[in-house]
Amino acid sequence: MSVLPLVFTSGWASGVNAYAVVLLLGLLGAAGVSDDVPQTLQRPEVLIVAAVLFLCEAVADKIPYVDSAWDAVHTVVRPLAGAWVGALLAGHGGSLPDAAAALIGGSTALASHGVKAGTRMAVNTSPEPFSNIVLSLAEDLGVAGIVSFALFHPVAAACVAGVLLVCGIVVLVFLVSRVRRFLRRRAERRRERRAAAPLPWPPVSGPPG
Repeated sequence: MSVLPLVFTSGWASGVNAYAVVLLLGLLGAAGVSDDVPQTLQRPEVLIVAAVLFLCEAVADKIPYVDSAWDAVHTVVRPLAGAWVGALLAGHGGSLPDAAAALIGGSTALASHGVKAGTRMAVNTSPEPFSNIVLSLAEDLGVAGIVSFALFHPVAAACVAGVLLVCGIVVLVFLVSRVRRFLRRRAERRRERRAAAPLPWPPVSGPPG
């Protein structure tokens, strides 16, 4: 059970930014900061691929509507990454079966990914791009902070990740309801404008009888 909090936290973080999780864990392990990081994540080729993909996500994640397209593609990638990291952590610690850890990491990543993707779709209804940039930076910093914290205080980090996940779901429900009301009011205003529009003058005469 000792590795379960780290698996849960890494799963949550993978749902937000899987490449950042792999890159950060690998760098911290290679630097000798923590002995809990599997050697697989510290391999140079893994770090290079994770770094390149992290930079791609850092750009795509800050552009309105491009971020939603990126999230759609990563609906499969992030849960798989969470499952992969969870299985590696369990295999490294030897205290949980790999399959159970993969299930925990993957399902947690899927849940946090759903919160992120839904929140971004709601934020994209805003006409300005700054909210996307601020939210993306907050996500990147949050992932870096909680993953680093989890290596030293895994139980506390897992509690923080759980709270963030629940709060994210609550915020997502609130945003979705507001967006639906906004779209409904806009559709009603359009119907009212069409109904109040004056008829063309002079009226178009029909064909002679």
